[in-house]
Amino acid sequence: MFAPLLQKLRDRHPLVHAITNYVTANDCANLLLACGASPVMADDPAEAPEITAHADALVLNLGTLRRSAIPGMLACGRTANQKGIPVVLDPVGAGASALRTQTALDLMRQVRFAVIRGNLSEVETLARGHGGAPGVDSTDRVTPDNLDACCALVRDLARRTGAVVAMSGAVDLVSDGQTVFCIRNGHPMMRLVTGTGCQLSCLAGAFAAANPDRPLEAAAAAVCAMGLCGEVAHDRLGPLDGNGTLRTYLLDAVCRLTPDQLEKGARYELR
Repeated sequence: MFAPLLQKLRDRHPLVHAITNYVTANDCANLLLACGASPVMADDPAEAPEITAHADALVLNLGTLRRSAIPGMLACGRTANQKGIPVVLDPVGAGASALRTQTALDLMRQVRFAVIRGNLSEVETLARGHGGAPGVDSTDRVTPDNLDACCALVRDLARRTGAVVAMSGAVDLVSDGQTVFCIRNGHPMMRLVTGTGCQLSCLAGAFAAANPDRPLEAAAAAVCAMGLCGEVAHDRLGPLDGNGTLRTYLLDAVCRLTPDQLEKGARYELR
């Protein structure tokens, strides 16, 4: 299922405009190059919409949110919608502050997203429309006990927004409002590398750009690919290697990932 999607990404070399955070921008740019895409990261409102108009996908990441960046994000989102360019939202920290929550909700009201990717607490905040009381995200992870509730959560948000919703966790969930991919790739040590979620959002943008007619499968392929590359990276570690080496090996694994490797290594079930 996923091999042709990765091959298209390698063949088409899409340009991905990522307005991301300064903590992870370098890793996101290098991951886009590794997967076969090209990155551009203009965030000044005076030029960002013009850059978006020439891109194949747009990724909006709230990781180091500044008020001055919000008008540019909104303008880029509107430009992408006008041009038919897929847009990915990474609502980092939604629910943690009023500014983050309101910005994410404003973006969702004014921009049509192809993919919304976040963790459990972020996705539930968007679904509730406000931060606050915990629900299925009380442990901020998917467990066998809350898997059904989490599937219902991503399915409902996807239906309401028209976006594919990808929720990261020990089990990753990806839904278009009907089908839910339950993906079991990845390794717990990936949590020790800052920005793997930001990188995944950029990877989702690259897959969406190369496969605009298959948004659900493109997002699921990105999630499987990132998790699988995390497994490959961990397997390479020696007894003295740690998260710094894992970070490098993860990038190498994305660079060397083949369509056949992704097809055989993707571990998922459909609900």
